[in-house]
Amino acid sequence: MKDIRISRLFTAKSHILTNQYLHSLCYDRGMLSIVPTPIGNLRDITIRAKETLTSCDAIICEDTRVTGQLLKLLELPKKEFISFHGYTDDGKADYIVERLQKGEHLCLVSDAGTPGISDPGYVVVSRVRAAGLQIEALPGPSAFLVALSASGLAINQFLYLGFLPLKKGRQTLLQTFKTEERTIVFYESPHRIQKTLSELATVLEDQPERTLVIARELTKMHEQIIHAKIATLHEVIKTMTVKGEFVVVIEGTR
Repeated sequence: MKDIRISRLFTAKSHILTNQYLHSLCYDRGMLSIVPTPIGNLRDITIRAKETLTSCDAIICEDTRVTGQLLKLLELPKKEFISFHGYTDDGKADYIVERLQKGEHLCLVSDAGTPGISDPGYVVVSRVRAAGLQIEALPGPSAFLVALSASGLAINQFLYLGFLPLKKGRQTLLQTFKTEERTIVFYESPHRIQKTLSELATVLEDQPERTLVIARELTKMHEQIIHAKIATLHEVIKTMTVKGEFVVVIEGTR
């Protein structure tokens, strides 16, 4: 009976406010839609995301080639692209605000995942919000959340670090892992993953039973999730595949 009620709810079009209708309500002010994109599997795109990308006037993106290929693979109509790379594009942020003030509907995407997480998208959102313009954020995928969910570790509280610093403050940060009670999660590149894991094995050597999870190529064909203990990490490093994108999850101290 519950499934029937849910089905009726989602098929009763008269009770659903579509993206296009919501946009029409504030068209005179313009709207910025924050649209997450798949992190590897195209089937993870949502119906709402496809509708929004179809109805918008232009798409703000990091790499126009990546976004163009995404639209092509999803069989969505071609759109005007506005490339944005962060603080260096300060003038571009003003341009985006001006277009929204004219009543346009713009979408913000990242190369993969949810805009604003470890990418410059938050700069656009901050400027648009400061201008008092309409913003809507669509829910969607993020690699670190997928890794946390698959880790089997406690995630009622966690510490997300993005990418670890390369030099300044790196060792100081790693030392804090010894006493961090929350689950720790961060991204790492294939070029640095072995070095980072080796550093963790050294820093946390006094906690040999602490669990660490290495997630590679999440949602993609070669997805791999490795569970290890700090005590066995050096052996994992010797045999692991270093291709692809990595998320590292570390159990908090008990």
